[in-house]
Amino acid sequence: MHGRVLTIAGSDSGGGAGIQADLKTITALGGFGMSAITALTAQNTVEVKEVHTVPVSFIRKQIQAVVTDLGVDCFKTGMLASAEIVHAVADELDNWKGIPLVLDPVMVSTSGSSLLAPDAISAVIERLLPRSTIVTPNIPEAEMMTGIEIKTLSDMRRAAAILQQKGANSVLLKGGHLESDTLIDLLVLKNGTEIVLTSTKIKTRHTHGTGCTLASAIAVGVAQGYAAEKAVRRGSDYLRQALLNAPGYGHGHGPVDHGVTVQEYWKTIK
Repeated sequence: MHGRVLTIAGSDSGGGAGIQADLKTITALGGFGMSAITALTAQNTVEVKEVHTVPVSFIRKQIQAVVTDLGVDCFKTGMLASAEIVHAVADELDNWKGIPLVLDPVMVSTSGSSLLAPDAISAVIERLLPRSTIVTPNIPEAEMMTGIEIKTLSDMRRAAAILQQKGANSVLLKGGHLESDTLIDLLVLKNGTEIVLTSTKIKTRHTHGTGCTLASAIAVGVAQGYAAEKAVRRGSDYLRQALLNAPGYGHGHGPVDHGVTVQEYWKTIK
């Protein structure tokens, strides 16, 4: 099926999140993944030990090299680290306005480490939010972007409305942080249509990289021509299976199994 996705994000040495999770997810769902690395992280399932950002000029060259030769059907952004990087990425994407963008506003790692400088949050809102086709914040990220406390589905609706007032098109507000046994995600489309996605919450410590994984799964769907709702539903189904099949690695928040669809394929031809 393919669908070319350029992920612009940080590298995770542990392989569960960031560029590594993105490329595994894109491949598992039949797409072709390409990368522009914004930062190198020394991290595992327990902590982010150190971060080295990539020079802005080199980030721009990575994007330019990919778009001008291989072509891109959807951009996906993850960890952008600094306001300088946000502005540089936005400048590059402005040159390719016809290409959709799935914006994952990565601000804090699963282990609790900050991955976005405070002054970069406003840059994401001003430069990338209006450019995005779908933005995929979790509740803490949505609270930081809107300035409101989110405890209920009603609060999620308010936050999604504020994000759209700030320029977002479609908003997928992920409700995994709500105190509930039911997982509630809220998708509000560009035209205002609201879709509430519910499922039983999976009780597991293996949640490292779930945000990156879902955003990439949605991006490959968009790249393959799916409408927003279909891309989100397929992406959510894929993430659920990846969570249920987590390999159990690490001493902290372990990774999911990005290879679930590939494994199902091999079962059919054995």
